[in-house]
Amino acid sequence: MVKSMTGYGRGYSEINNRAFTVELKSVNNRYLDINIRYPKHLMSLEDKIRKFISSYISRGKIDVYISQDRFSKDDIEVKLDENIAKAYCDAFHIMSEKLNLENDITVSRLSKFQDVLSIEKKEEVTEEIWQVLSNALENALNMFIDMRQKEGIKLSEDLITRCDKIAELVNKIDERSDLVVEEYREKIYQRISDFLKDIEVDEARLLNEVAFFADKCNITEEIVRLRSHVKQFKESLNSDEPIGKKLDFLVQEMNRETNTIGSKSNDLTITNIVVEIKSEIEKIREQIQNIE
Repeated sequence: MVKSMTGYGRGYSEINNRAFTVELKSVNNRYLDINIRYPKHLMSLEDKIRKFISSYISRGKIDVYISQDRFSKDDIEVKLDENIAKAYCDAFHIMSEKLNLENDITVSRLSKFQDVLSIEKKEEVTEEIWQVLSNALENALNMFIDMRQKEGIKLSEDLITRCDKIAELVNKIDERSDLVVEEYREKIYQRISDFLKDIEVDEARLLNEVAFFADKCNITEEIVRLRSHVKQFKESLNSDEPIGKKLDFLVQEMNRETNTIGSKSNDLTITNIVVEIKSEIEKIREQIQNIE
């Protein structure tokens, strides 16, 4: 199934007072490029997160935003800076003596002063934290992939339509190519007859000239290969594997054969059809830049 490289997904998970929200969004990219923004205390999980995402996605520039919305008591550590607390107490004691004031400092009041207490999120990541986070990741990825698949269906329908149109145009070229040699024979015979007037035309030399022309402008092989590439392209759209790079290669080959047909053909009708085919190929090329 064709998948678009653009998409968005959001996932949430909460277990045992821990909660994570994960958001994913992607744009076109030749390779898989994962950019993750997460709380500092999840740094040790970065490699695990990347591997988890890459098991679902193979191509595209992915931006990942992770936030922890709720914390378990085991995730947070309150630290006391004893030196700062003692410095405050010493300062209060001096103030009390010099100003003759009551030193009414209490633990609760002291804790409110700057830097006495600090809250830190523990960097030790437990299996329970990964369980919650991976659930949120999976939920976001499922939504993300579903959106990519829906967009992919639309892309596939458009590509099939364009491939069918190319196939029709190739049939017209095939039909026309059989007439080109005969028209050339009649044209050159007429020119020679007009030039020589009453002198009899050498049929053998004429046939040699026509045979040389026929060989020079023969496009049978190119037509066969172009049809084969179009067929492979359409069949690839039904694959469950990532096909973006394969489609890109097939489009290059389709364009190559079309150019050869255009350069070998000495016929205005075929040249005009080639222009139409190249226009469709270019539209296909633009579309497949968005396919995984």
